[in-house]
Amino acid sequence: MKQKDLFRNGHAFLVLPVIMISILVFIPMVLALITSFQSGPPVNMTFNGLGNYQRMLGDSTFRKAFFNTFLYLLVQVPVMLFLALFISNLLNDKKLKFKGLFRTAIFLPCITSMVSYSLIMKSLFSQSGLVNNLLVGIGMIDNPIGWLTHPFWAKVLIIISITWRWTGYNMIFFLSGMQNIDPEIYEAADIDGASRWQQFVKITIPNLKPIILFTSITSTIGTLQLFDEVQNITGGGPANATTTLSQYIYNLSYKFTPNFGYAAAVSFVIVLFIVLLSVIQTKIGSESK
Repeated sequence: MKQKDLFRNGHAFLVLPVIMISILVFIPMVLALITSFQSGPPVNMTFNGLGNYQRMLGDSTFRKAFFNTFLYLLVQVPVMLFLALFISNLLNDKKLKFKGLFRTAIFLPCITSMVSYSLIMKSLFSQSGLVNNLLVGIGMIDNPIGWLTHPFWAKVLIIISITWRWTGYNMIFFLSGMQNIDPEIYEAADIDGASRWQQFVKITIPNLKPIILFTSITSTIGTLQLFDEVQNITGGGPANATTTLSQYIYNLSYKFTPNFGYAAAVSFVIVLFIVLLSVIQTKIGSESK
């Protein structure tokens, strides 16, 4: 078969995926962008220009959701990635026994049913739950903490929940990257007298930079789209103290009086920051090589 025929046949395989992606992704995105410039009931929407975007400037609920989303991003993502990196380094030790068991146990939360995991978290951190009883029992606190009712502690609970669920997911990427590093590099470092910490900082982390960049971007995207944990654990409460942009979009579309135009405008704020932060992280990653 001629090279030109191979080229044509190869492109033929791309036709269906391109059509499906266009229908299911790109066309809805364009329609959503058009919707963000409209207002009114879903059956009779009218052009509103930049009205929806201007409305955000005076929307206190939007500002609170925006603040909460970026608070989760700035606190939870670095903590989660550090824990994943640290745990994967421990589990990469060839002398460690039952490595498979530990790896499976840490990875399991990310494949746990969202509803089941949310119910467990709500039970563990309830006013009379196991966590409060344990903290009171060992004398760390005098009175139970209102994990679900206090604005500050409700945010802490969301951060704990996300970290518990997704640390193992990122650990797998780091672990696979560590196993691809040539062991002879560590042997040479041992001969030169480098400590485990020096090997971790000077050998492991530099070799994992592409994976660290990848997990940083995917974790950032996931946190900016955070919805499930907040919806199922706190419902966005108390008094919108834990609500996120994605949950606010849901509320605007289905919980409050439907306002698809404003919801679409809020959704493009998320798109804007996902693109912006991804570009920044990619640029920082490429400059650090």
